[in-house]
Amino acid sequence: MVKHLALVLVLAAATAGCGPQSAGKPVIAASFYPLAWIAQQVAGDRAKVVNLTSPGTEPHDLELTVSQTATVTNARVVFYEAGLQPSVDAAVENTTGKVAEVSAFVGLLPAARGKGTDPHVWLDPTQMSKIANGFTATLIAADPDGEETYRSGLAVLQRQLAQLDREWQRGLSTCTTRTVIVSHDAFEYLGRRYDLTIVPIAGVSPDAEPSAQQLAKVKQIAQDAKVTTIFTEPLVSSALADTLAKDLGVTTQVLTPIENEPGGEADYLSLMRGNLALLRTANGCS
Repeated sequence: MVKHLALVLVLAAATAGCGPQSAGKPVIAASFYPLAWIAQQVAGDRAKVVNLTSPGTEPHDLELTVSQTATVTNARVVFYEAGLQPSVDAAVENTTGKVAEVSAFVGLLPAARGKGTDPHVWLDPTQMSKIANGFTATLIAADPDGEETYRSGLAVLQRQLAQLDREWQRGLSTCTTRTVIVSHDAFEYLGRRYDLTIVPIAGVSPDAEPSAQQLAKVKQIAQDAKVTTIFTEPLVSSALADTLAKDLGVTTQVLTPIENEPGGEADYLSLMRGNLALLRTANGCS
């Protein structure tokens, strides 16, 4: 009788801990900020969104803790981009929830230099819109009772992204130069959407070191295009960009690839508008 009671208690404890959603709201595990932002806009207060990449952490360098791995395993929905964060890829293999994977919703560009694909698709608002559609469908499949809430949140989000896209189209319609020199190859989707020539100093990985030949080529392009600004990034060393700017006699500014959660009142929309303002000034846009 005692043994039987002990077994019942063990089973009850295991069942109670089968997933974060069992304690209340469904949990959505989002691998980094742009996806967490989408999830929060769509889900509102109905679900708990957990951003696996903490502020100040380069998403490419994320290593999940034991607790975060458990969150991924037990989440109602895991929202991630395959190949960007290997530790998340590994944890997803054991998840008990639904999976919303970015490349299932949009096509990814091949990396300009190196192998694989360019993951920075979130810098194009029209692609963010497609990703949001796919995520919402997955979330509704995981939590059908929340469909009305999720569709309402999606509708608001889609209007915001469409407005943002219009602002970028108008803001960059007439510029004296359309060449943009950046620290690493994170802005190709942005360039393709808004007819900008993106010239990265380094490759898709922010840790990639350019060759002397590549640096010379970037310098020549910058001179020919008469660029006024070399763009650095918040979480990447600016040493090479600073050196190049000094050699060219131009300024530097910080253009964010929006990979990490911002502080204060900032969000994806305000960061994108901040990027637009910087590009308009640097490229002489009227």
